[in-house]
Amino acid sequence: MEIGHLYMTNETTNSVLENSKSEYHKLSIQVSLNGLSFCVSDTLSNTILASERMVFENELTPYAVQKEIKQLFEKNRIRDVKFSEVVAIHRNNLFSLVPRALFNENELANYLKFNAKILANDHLEYDEIKNLDMVNVYVPFMNINNYIYDLFGEFEFMHHGTIMIQTLTNHHGNQNEPICYVHLIEGHMDIAVISNKKLILYNNFSFATKEDFIYYLLFTLEQLKLDTETTKLKLFGSIEEGDDLYNMCHQYIRDISIFVPSNTSFHHFGGSDKETIDFTLLNTL
Repeated sequence: MEIGHLYMTNETTNSVLENSKSEYHKLSIQVSLNGLSFCVSDTLSNTILASERMVFENELTPYAVQKEIKQLFEKNRIRDVKFSEVVAIHRNNLFSLVPRALFNENELANYLKFNAKILANDHLEYDEIKNLDMVNVYVPFMNINNYIYDLFGEFEFMHHGTIMIQTLTNHHGNQNEPICYVHLIEGHMDIAVISNKKLILYNNFSFATKEDFIYYLLFTLEQLKLDTETTKLKLFGSIEEGDDLYNMCHQYIRDISIFVPSNTSFHHFGGSDKETIDFTLLNTL
């Protein structure tokens, strides 16, 4: 099967990586069946040295994604760089949130089986969301973890929902009114509803049409009994004011805006204002 790609690349040169001190290089890579992206940062100068994002036209298997990672690393000579830290982010909807007080690490499969289709040989992992006393149980792409380990040795990995929840709750602060955050990327939407630093809901949906998108959003608000006239909706990711999804939201929800996450510690090498790095990837730096 031929694989089609859309490349949204922030160009850099190999000499940038070669000439900076590798002991301060950090590699963050995000992996999904719909696309992948990576970012190399210099933690000494707080500079993003290189990044690239790839979107697949068709959903791939985990092993096909591994081949794409290999080609991407070879193209950018990532394998030639010695990193002080490597982080992998697994993006999928095979997860379940469990209150810390009820969590038992011997029951991972039971937490997941009602929310996701898992196989008997699936390897299960969990992230602790300490600021919320919550645990995120999920299925990582183990073939990709093994590949990254073979290249770089010990590394950290986590589910994208963990980063999304932690970052949004920290950003939200102590605002009392509930705010609905919706992040869009590659035909997926993450919905997080937060009030007074408490997570009311987090979920992830795949959608193919704008009608699917608005259905999931309105259904979520209805289930939480949130008024579309007063609830604030903040959209971010692959969406901007005036596009089809934004306009669709505006038909049903009064208070909407584009949420612009900030990470002032880093500036982007050679990027324009329109070139952005994925939210979860940026928040691992």
